[in-house]
Amino acid sequence: MDATQVFTFGQQGLYLLLIVSAPVLLTVLAVGLLVSVFQAATQINEATLSFVPKIVAAVAVLAIAGPWMLNMLVEYLQRTLQAIPTVVG
Repeated sequence: MDATQVFTFGQQGLYLLLIVSAPVLLTVLAVGLLVSVFQAATQINEATLSFVPKIVAAVAVLAIAGPWMLNMLVEYLQRTLQAIPTVVG
C-alpha cells in the first residue's frame, strides 16, 4: 500500500463526511439564521428560543435523511473493506 492509496482513501472518507453531514448542518444553519432574525426583530433574547428550533430541525432532518446517510456510510465501508485484499496483496 503506497501513499497514493492512503491519500485516496482519506480523500474519499472526507468527501463522504462532507456529503453526509451537509443536510443537517445546512438545515441547522438556516434555522439558526431565521431564529436570529426573529430575535433581532422582536428583541427577545432567550437562549432556549435559539436552541430548541435547531434541535427539532436536526432531528427532523435525521429522521428524513437518516436512511440515505446510513446507506452512504455502509456503502463506503463495504467498498473500503472489499478493497483490503487488493491493497494488501
